[in-house]
Amino acid sequence: MTTTARAASGPTNAAGGVSRWANRHRKWVFSLPAMVFVTGLIVFPLAYTVVLSLTDARGSIRAPFDFVGVANYADVLTDTTRFWPAVARTAGFTVAAVALEMTLGFTIALLLRRPFRAQGLVRVVILLPLVATPVAVGMMWLLILEPNIGAANQILQMLGLPRSGFVTDAATALPTLVLVDVWQWTPMVALILLAGLTSLSDEAEEAARVDGAGYWARLRLVTVPMMMPTILAALLLRSIDALKTFDILYAVKGRGGGSFHEVETLNIYAYGLNFDYNDYGRASTVLVLFFLMIVGAMLLILLRRGRGHA
Repeated sequence: MTTTARAASGPTNAAGGVSRWANRHRKWVFSLPAMVFVTGLIVFPLAYTVVLSLTDARGSIRAPFDFVGVANYADVLTDTTRFWPAVARTAGFTVAAVALEMTLGFTIALLLRRPFRAQGLVRVVILLPLVATPVAVGMMWLLILEPNIGAANQILQMLGLPRSGFVTDAATALPTLVLVDVWQWTPMVALILLAGLTSLSDEAEEAARVDGAGYWARLRLVTVPMMMPTILAALLLRSIDALKTFDILYAVKGRGGGSFHEVETLNIYAYGLNFDYNDYGRASTVLVLFFLMIVGAMLLILLRRGRGHA
């Protein structure tokens, strides 16, 4: 009787043990499939790109290729005609766009911090650029900046100023595209910083006001230091996004005339190598180096954020 009871209770106890284990670790049990899927989705393209960067693959992805080791990296890193100018344009575009977006975004957030009449309507209007996709924004600005019938040159002519080629002129193409990027993404920065401002306690600012500190002193000594974690978070998000900007550049410059070399960032350069010349090995090499640059920039910002918390 005892043996029979034990035999009958054995599977039940085992099932109960599994059930208890699953209950204790249910967050991992349910999230593990998604984690494995997302990890594979990220790791496989990166690994495949690294492998291609070590080959002379070109012409067709199915064509036979040979492993050349780091020859592509040596070739790309010594290319002072296309690669390093593209690095400089990428860095210049990112620094200029992010600096303007952070400055304007913080200014807008400060203006929207206090309630005023029609504040809701103003917020909606400011956020309108975020509604459109970057390609649609690029096409819209392409029409505005068109050298012959574009609204921008019409306004310049009405003001008695000379017409500008904007994206067709080598001297103004990249600055113009920086302003287009600023127009679209400043609202996102303002939204992030406004959320940080509204979450701040008023006690420190009130104490500084009681001590006789003026507005600019309170802003510099109280508000900005308290906002630093939010500022660095917005800076991190926009820096990474601006570094890999492609759609606006391609949509505006690709149809705006002139040479792509005027605005050739690393993304545009890699795209040309891959789809115009079918040089998959060199294109993958540029993308791997670009990825390392983005990771390096992210680590620098995170290091700065860590020091700020310390």
